[in-house]
Amino acid sequence: MTKTAVVSGASSGIGAATARRLAAEGFQVVAGARRLDRLEKLAAEVPGIRAVELDVTSDASVAALAGSLDRCDVLVNNAGGALGMETVVGAQLDDWQRMYDTNVLGSLRMTQALVPKLVESGDGVLVMLTSTAGLVSYEGGGGYCAAKHAQTAMVETLRLELVAEPVRVVEIAPGMVKSEGFAVTRFRGDAEAAERVYAGVDPLTADDVADAIAWCVTRPSHFNVDRLVIRPRAQAAQHKVHRVGG
Repeated sequence: MTKTAVVSGASSGIGAATARRLAAEGFQVVAGARRLDRLEKLAAEVPGIRAVELDVTSDASVAALAGSLDRCDVLVNNAGGALGMETVVGAQLDDWQRMYDTNVLGSLRMTQALVPKLVESGDGVLVMLTSTAGLVSYEGGGGYCAAKHAQTAMVETLRLELVAEPVRVVEIAPGMVKSEGFAVTRFRGDAEAAERVYAGVDPLTADDVADAIAWCVTRPSHFNVDRLVIRPRAQAAQHKVHRVGG
């Protein structure tokens, strides 16, 4: 029987790349996001992808997606994002609220809704897309770091709580990734500021992260990747990046 993978935040960037890659690996992919038009275009281009409108901040939306599934073998909690680079003292409360609602509570909703189906599959894999921001904090990243630290805590706890179940729990923590819209959203539409983030660096791409996800979920059932940290070679740490010409 063909396995089913659910990918949230699949309308662009890492989510879209992951949907494409898992379809190529033979999964029936349920690609969920708010931008249904983009999902439908993706589904038309790639056999094996089904587009589903999904808002991970809505209980009803998540429940509708879960109810539409006959099975779920892989869940990729990818929906999330960063907003702003203000200090903690100067932060906008709404930004922190939106980041927590999407990254943390969105992942919680999806996890609660689909873990029963992962267990039923007999060999489920839950993938949480976090970030190196969930491991090391940095100036201007307080809200995003807090949200990603919360996701890291969630995935570590899940692994303990699900150890007796046939479900592998995987954390993928990328460093600098140049993916569609991420930095532009963070800088509130300022494309020049977003581009400066990657100046002089050959960053990871969405396809690089999708490749890592695909590798993790296609390992044998006894083989779990607790946490996979991936960075571009030029990024030794959050605060240590080698920039050519910089």
